[in-house]
Amino acid sequence: MTAVTASGTGRDPVKYLLIAVISLFWGLNWPAVKTILTQMPIFSLRAIGFTAGAVLLLGAARLAGHQLRVERGEWPALVAAGLCNVLIFNLCTALGQSLMATSQAAIVAFTMPVWATLLAIPLLGERPGPRQIVGLACGLAGLLVLLGPEALSAPPSALAGPAVMLVSAVAWALGTIVMKRRVWRTHPMVITGWQYVICALPMIGLAATELRPALAELHPAVWVGFAWHIVCSICVAQALWYVTVRRLTVGEAAVSTLLIPVVGVGGAVLLLGDPVTPRLAAALVLILAAVACVLGPKPARR
Repeated sequence: MTAVTASGTGRDPVKYLLIAVISLFWGLNWPAVKTILTQMPIFSLRAIGFTAGAVLLLGAARLAGHQLRVERGEWPALVAAGLCNVLIFNLCTALGQSLMATSQAAIVAFTMPVWATLLAIPLLGERPGPRQIVGLACGLAGLLVLLGPEALSAPPSALAGPAVMLVSAVAWALGTIVMKRRVWRTHPMVITGWQYVICALPMIGLAATELRPALAELHPAVWVGFAWHIVCSICVAQALWYVTVRRLTVGEAAVSTLLIPVVGVGGAVLLLGDPVTPRLAAALVLILAAVACVLGPKPARR
């Protein structure tokens, strides 16, 4: 199936709204998950999130009048994208946050635009234009500024976290390519809901091996984190991401995600008490410049 032609390359206010909502919901999900992991083990966190996401999204789709049936030809891509975008990405990001600081984990995860833009060249035939290349360079510069030179002198034992987060970034890029390669007839809520069903099954089995605290022992902050994680991140943002992929090219959609670590780091500053540094401010300027380069209106053609 040929790739979908993006419609969000001009003056399309909807794409800006989509990116703003996704950036807010996924950005603040990083401190939310960090808070949940203070009491809830990784497999249990993902089992709860995937199961709740499946029930809520498929239920909402049904109430909205959408058919829950998926065409037979769409199942292979649905499963492949779900394993990459949902299972591998979410599992690796939770594990990565247990091995390194949340702000650094978010930075490594959002090297995804590099891999997505590069993979889209041979797989989708997309060619990044001059403005997209400049935006990608600004975004990568911002991520490097956030990461800092300490990463180059880190001992091998400290590289496990970045390695896991790199796997999550590549998996997200591959999942985005898979979603972009075909024209979907199924509604995004239904696609996302069935992906959560598929990914919840192994997580439920693994969660049975973990020791979990009683519900009465969970702190109020953990309950708030769960509410944000399930409703805003698992349900709304994931479904809107597939809508965004349909409207934009892979390169545009990928670079637009560079706003998310800015929100994530800002949330860590406000909610987790991380310090504000000149490095953070410089990275923020670079990443916003990247998004402006990629998503700004194209000049009129003669």
